[in-house]
Amino acid sequence: MRKFTGILILDDGSEWPAHGYGFQGARIGELCFNTAMTGYQEIISDPSYAEQIIVFTFPHIGNTGTNNEDNESDYPVAKGVITRTIPTQPSNWRSEYSLESWLKKHKIVGLYGLDTRSITKKIREFGACKAVIQYKKDGAHDIPALRKKLSLWPGIINQDLTKKVSIKKTTAMPAQRTIKNFLPKVAVLHFGAKSNILRCLNMFDLRVDLLPATTTFEELIHTKPNGVLLSNGPGDPFATSKFTKKVLKKLIFETKIPIFGICLGHQLLGHALGAKTIKMNHGHHGANHPVKNLKTGKVEITSMNHGFSIDANTLPSSINETHISLFDGSNCGIDYPDRKLFSVQYHPEASPGPHDSKHLFEKFYKLIGSSVND
Repeated sequence: MRKFTGILILDDGSEWPAHGYGFQGARIGELCFNTAMTGYQEIISDPSYAEQIIVFTFPHIGNTGTNNEDNESDYPVAKGVITRTIPTQPSNWRSEYSLESWLKKHKIVGLYGLDTRSITKKIREFGACKAVIQYKKDGAHDIPALRKKLSLWPGIINQDLTKKVSIKKTTAMPAQRTIKNFLPKVAVLHFGAKSNILRCLNMFDLRVDLLPATTTFEELIHTKPNGVLLSNGPGDPFATSKFTKKVLKKLIFETKIPIFGICLGHQLLGHALGAKTIKMNHGHHGANHPVKNLKTGKVEITSMNHGFSIDANTLPSSINETHISLFDGSNCGIDYPDRKLFSVQYHPEASPGPHDSKHLFEKFYKLIGSSVND
């Protein structure tokens, strides 16, 4: 009988024997599942997965390998991945490395041989849970020690994780093309920004400055932005808002600079406007989430990755709820009619996912243009 080289232990006490691949070691994180059928490299490298272990519901993982172009961050921070079967060997002309070698490089633990359908159903019923995973080739798992480590882990609630994934200093990104005429500048508050957000901004020949999560209002204004984008990122928005609320309130009420928020940026904007956020049961993680525009009635299929959401019941009367999830009715968008300001809970840059919502970057670009011409 094959020795189990991997183990999954949940905070409810249950144990799931498995086999391991990728990096040998133990990792603790919040267990969540992702339903996307493509883009596993983009998913694992998304900075929003800090302190999380990803269960893939799609069975074919690894078949396209990995490469140096599809990363959503330079240093993936997901704690681990769980798949139904061992990742297949890559068969794709763009592949440069197998998924396993890529996981080893980034010190990410992988497990396979578990009933991922059963784990997913458990998360859906009881909510995202704390978990520890371990891969050891000799199969010598010290279960009591792993349980103790898990019991001491504080979890994600009330934790700011943006400082783990943000940049350390302001960085100017080169424009896609060299144009002599004036180019508007966007300041991106980097809470864990995905690379494709920056690519989408570059499509409109915008100059982009990346700013650390802890940037002050004075430092932000010093960059002379024509627009501000609040990026995605990990952790509890309530914890992060403790240092962003003051900055964003000044930006909203003391300037006329257009603002666009995505995912965590959307939640932080909500906090600055007076709303509250709540922890979701199991969150939204996938590339097949229907969102309804309450103004037009139009439905778009979107990419999502979040475990918190704005509590629509706490939105001030001056703020419009613009979008909702058709899965559970949770808030997915807001705007402030008195300002050139809007935000969404989902990912219009996708990667992976459908491109139904990429038009929001054009909307932001037009807001910047109208503001520059005012």
